[in-house]
Amino acid sequence: MTKVLLTSICKPIGEKYGDGPSVGYELLHGQVTRSQGLFSPRANHLQYGLEYIGENLQTPCVVLHYPSKSELIKELKKGYDYVGVPFVLSTFHRMKEVVALVRKHAPKSKVILGGYGTVLADEQLKPHSDYICREEGVGFMRRLLGEPELPVSEFRHPLVTSKMSIFSAPASNTGLIFGGLGCPHGCDFCCTSHFYKRQHIRLLATGRDVYAVMERYLDHDPDMAFVILDEDFLINKTRAMEFRDCVMRSGKAISLFVFGSFKALSQYQTSELAEMGIDGVWIGYEGTRSGYAKRAGREPAELFADLRKHGIMVLASMILGLDYQNPDIIREEFDGLMALRPSLSQFLIYGPTPGTPLYERVMKEGRFRDEYKDDVEAYCRSSSGFTCMLKHPTMSYAEVEGLQRWCFDSDFQRLGPSIYRVVETWLDGYRTLRDSENPILRAKAGRFAKDIRKSYPIFLPGRLFGPNPRVKEWIARLEGQVYDELGAPTFSEKLMALASVGMAAYTSAALRLDVSQHPKLVRTPYRMPERGWEDLHVWESLPEKVSTSEFNLRVEFEHARRRVWLRLEGRLHGSQAERFWAQVSEAMAQRRTQLVFDFKKLQVSEAKTLKAMRERFSQYRDTVRVVLPKLAHAHPELLILARIFEQYRGSGSGM
Repeated sequence: MTKVLLTSICKPIGEKYGDGPSVGYELLHGQVTRSQGLFSPRANHLQYGLEYIGENLQTPCVVLHYPSKSELIKELKKGYDYVGVPFVLSTFHRMKEVVALVRKHAPKSKVILGGYGTVLADEQLKPHSDYICREEGVGFMRRLLGEPELPVSEFRHPLVTSKMSIFSAPASNTGLIFGGLGCPHGCDFCCTSHFYKRQHIRLLATGRDVYAVMERYLDHDPDMAFVILDEDFLINKTRAMEFRDCVMRSGKAISLFVFGSFKALSQYQTSELAEMGIDGVWIGYEGTRSGYAKRAGREPAELFADLRKHGIMVLASMILGLDYQNPDIIREEFDGLMALRPSLSQFLIYGPTPGTPLYERVMKEGRFRDEYKDDVEAYCRSSSGFTCMLKHPTMSYAEVEGLQRWCFDSDFQRLGPSIYRVVETWLDGYRTLRDSENPILRAKAGRFAKDIRKSYPIFLPGRLFGPNPRVKEWIARLEGQVYDELGAPTFSEKLMALASVGMAAYTSAALRLDVSQHPKLVRTPYRMPERGWEDLHVWESLPEKVSTSEFNLRVEFEHARRRVWLRLEGRLHGSQAERFWAQVSEAMAQRRTQLVFDFKKLQVSEAKTLKAMRERFSQYRDTVRVVLPKLAHAHPELLILARIFEQYRGSGSGM
């Protein structure tokens, strides 16, 4: 039996361990809030593309996120035919370490390299690989493994979450929605755009498709927030507005972060963005004279103010080292950005990546930094956005890098910690939307109020540990405004605030001492014949046996909890229903597991459709849960199920 291992690079990583300044497990802490110390929100950045590939293969597969070398060696010794290793330029040296372990401990395994690091030439990569993937990964892997071609429209979307903490305490749970790959804008520095030849591969073709994935996440956690991973989700207005219609029909206010350009955002009224549930957007501010087409549209001052008014926080990214810039221009553009008061800011140095127009121009003009010209590994290690790689017309390398540090530090000192800037934006949104005539916007205001209330405990640490007296005073004023709108803290909230002071102090010490800064191994098996999942094929084969033109069964596996989801869609009746329940019962008898029946999209027209289910599965009440439509509109048979079986209620479910 062929087996595949897909693994990230090994921990520990970080500047302390010989990596570039922003290399680590976290995007926010490494590249956005890096100067904010204990106030920096923390969230590990999984190699989610590996989960996507693992979900869409037929071959047994295991995915590893950040194993230690010993953990990787232990896994390799289980015997794999293929080992896939994704990397970016700044982790080129780390990839080589992983490949060396594969060659030593699993010499028969074939190595596949993938990720944006594969923009390097074959001569740099072939010594470390048997295959190189420079395209969409699912299609590449299925061809390599001899599996049938699978249209993008039939890709299965995995459920991958990211948990954020503030002051080392859990703060939010975010579901990742993979909307598409690549970007049509084609900015001269952008690797993701040119890797896919300025094409956009739409993984979720319609707004309904996007919302359907969101619904699956909400089944697991009704309060989950979301991010759509798509370089410019809003550029396709038809898809985005169809998604908005789905949100409005649901009546449920969601929390959504997207990527959007000035050009894309300018297509919408800001109220339409709020109706979609958007309360965060990453905007490429770049440089005021950069000339990128994506900056066309509404004036930044007008757009940022309107977004903030509607409770939409902005993460603005600015580029340093553009040809026209000098220290005075950079400070002027920085001051302009600070006047817009973004909730979060990123400052990266203009850098050449192979395959981009900027790289070709820099090489043609002989402007590549001398020490990196002939040293590929040194170049790659420094390709983290924090090293000036090209000869600038007017500034030295040290000037550009020093200005970058100044920007990060000054952003923190002027505007304060981002976690409070976000709360301020939520408060603005609450004030704007609470009296709206639009029900979904009023619901959104209610969600803002709930999130603001959850933030009560963070104010005291801000007043005590803020970066300077002016920022501390601003946090105190914001706290007062929040209490005026939503009420004074309760006794328990006051206790939580005191506890937050202790957690903030612990977070500060942990940062200084490098304690608890490395994630635990995350291991996801797909179709593997392991203990507890030996008969996984029993469930995987069900859809082919029972699906008809009227009825469709979708089977999903929640690996972390060893749980199987059966989503019933369409009409199930008569003898077909009898056969279906018999086959599910047979599967349960072979491999008793935690089972969730999702009836939200099942059309029930006959009482006997679910009678067999009650009769066959009552004995499994301890391991079976049900997900039902709104009971007010449900068939009486579903109401009976609600009395027999416990309803699945997300991450807090007792099962």
